[in-house]
Amino acid sequence: MTEQATDSVRSDVDAFRKSITELREAIGKNIIGQHDVVDGVLTCLLAGGHALLEGVPGLGKTMLVRALGEALHLSFSRIQFTPDLMPADIVGTTVIDETQAGGRAFEFRKGPIFAHIVLADEVNRATPKTQSALLEAMQEHRVTVGKRTHQLDEPFVVLATQNPLEMEGTYPLPEAQLDRFFFKLHVPFPGREDLHRILDLTTGEEVSKAPAVLDRERILAMQKLARRVAIARHVQDYAIRLLEATHPTGTDAPDLTKRFVRYGGSPRGAQALLLGAKIRALFQGRFATSVDDVRAVAHAALRHRILLNFEGEAEGIRTDQVVDAILKTLPEAKPEQASKGAKLGAA
Repeated sequence: MTEQATDSVRSDVDAFRKSITELREAIGKNIIGQHDVVDGVLTCLLAGGHALLEGVPGLGKTMLVRALGEALHLSFSRIQFTPDLMPADIVGTTVIDETQAGGRAFEFRKGPIFAHIVLADEVNRATPKTQSALLEAMQEHRVTVGKRTHQLDEPFVVLATQNPLEMEGTYPLPEAQLDRFFFKLHVPFPGREDLHRILDLTTGEEVSKAPAVLDRERILAMQKLARRVAIARHVQDYAIRLLEATHPTGTDAPDLTKRFVRYGGSPRGAQALLLGAKIRALFQGRFATSVDDVRAVAHAALRHRILLNFEGEAEGIRTDQVVDAILKTLPEAKPEQASKGAKLGAA
């Protein structure tokens, strides 16, 4: 890479970090703490993926998504999922409308899915039939109603919240839909200091609002930059072996995987590992991805793509434990790669 090209890349990375800092500060006017969750949501936005936020009620999941919508010059819509919600309430429907000439014609009325940022609030409270209405939109960024296909504007991101499955009146999301979420993020209970700041913010006289800091063109440019981040072959190979280790038949699968996992992550899991790692590198001002970047995003990228068998569910095993076991035992390089590197070093 020439010196001029290197300077251009450095300038792009610095501008990226400046934009991310502005976005974090804008969201921070409404959201206290939860830095990892905020970065996870921003990673999904910049990867062109979707996020599933899980936590008990009252932890600010919906407020976080709203704060992100306010901080961006993008269209925003909210869908409250309930047991009586129908697919047409999400994607829209075709109606018969009168024309100016007095005749009648079919007209498509767009649903709330036609927005840049879609908040799917308490998504697991709707029936599986309604949940499946999101599948095509999330994967292909388009909606088919009748015989017509309607393209969704970019960027398009679904930020869904759900309560733990043990809560009353919830329906588990089907595996096909879970796999379409780029990250699954756990929203933890805040600490005592954060609770003090939350109460100061929410019980005082003034209610702050996140200022809009980034527009559509800037977001699209940042998405393109994220895909240009360099990744070495051995780092990509580590991500592939990490994904394979989530399958009980995988070569590097630990005992926990072989005993308690029925099926591991799909190729979408490897895509999430690599794109998430590239964006994490940019967050830290680097234009090259490392194995540590892949390891850092492994839980969010894989926890919802690992299916436990009956024994795993009966034993109360969590998928995060499976990922922990893989990260602990998986070597950074295959033996032949390590020996090759040693020979090059000796030469």
